[in-house]
Amino acid sequence: MDITWLGHSCFRLHDADMVVVTDPYPASIGLRVDNRPASVVTVSNPHPNHNSVAGIEGEPKVFDAPGEYEFNGVTARGVMTPLAEGQPREERSVAFTIEIGGINICHLGDISMPMTTRQIDELKPVDVVLVPTGGHCTLDMEQVYQTLQDLDAKVVIPMHYQLPGVDVELDPIENFVRRMGLDEVQPQPRLVVTQANLGTDMRVVVMTNQGRVR
Repeated sequence: MDITWLGHSCFRLHDADMVVVTDPYPASIGLRVDNRPASVVTVSNPHPNHNSVAGIEGEPKVFDAPGEYEFNGVTARGVMTPLAEGQPREERSVAFTIEIGGINICHLGDISMPMTTRQIDELKPVDVVLVPTGGHCTLDMEQVYQTLQDLDAKVVIPMHYQLPGVDVELDPIENFVRRMGLDEVQPQPRLVVTQANLGTDMRVVVMTNQGRVR
């Protein structure tokens, strides 16, 4: 199963003839929209930066609410994550665990508060976790670290952090790299994940943004 990061919270997950795209964004954030066809699109929340399904070609199945989903061999479970104090329900965010190619990938969306034990258990098992690390509207760095420990994934991929040319106020990736105790990282343009190469210890993979700056 191949993982490509298209910038912000948007990934392409590809296995055989199945393509899943997460949280598609509009061109207005500063990146060119990748509108190649997808089989499934997951949407964590209604904000346009995460919900630009119209930019995806074809007629993808859209998963955008809590619940159980299945389409052409792709299964997913959506779990609503907690709202911050005073945050309206209309801004709710859904974390998805998506099974594709025998790998369970958890996309945490715009999670703003730590999850309960029950919510963590509903998302498990998790092989790969896609976690927002840019702060502001999402978890702070200590909450990110604790959430990763709770989910116990083998591969951690940061997303939703500051990128050149992107008009969204977020913190840089360096904060996350330091908290994870990494001296340096070598970004990868693409990641191939199989059960055989997952390993036994948690590892962080920083990916190269494949969304082109406008």
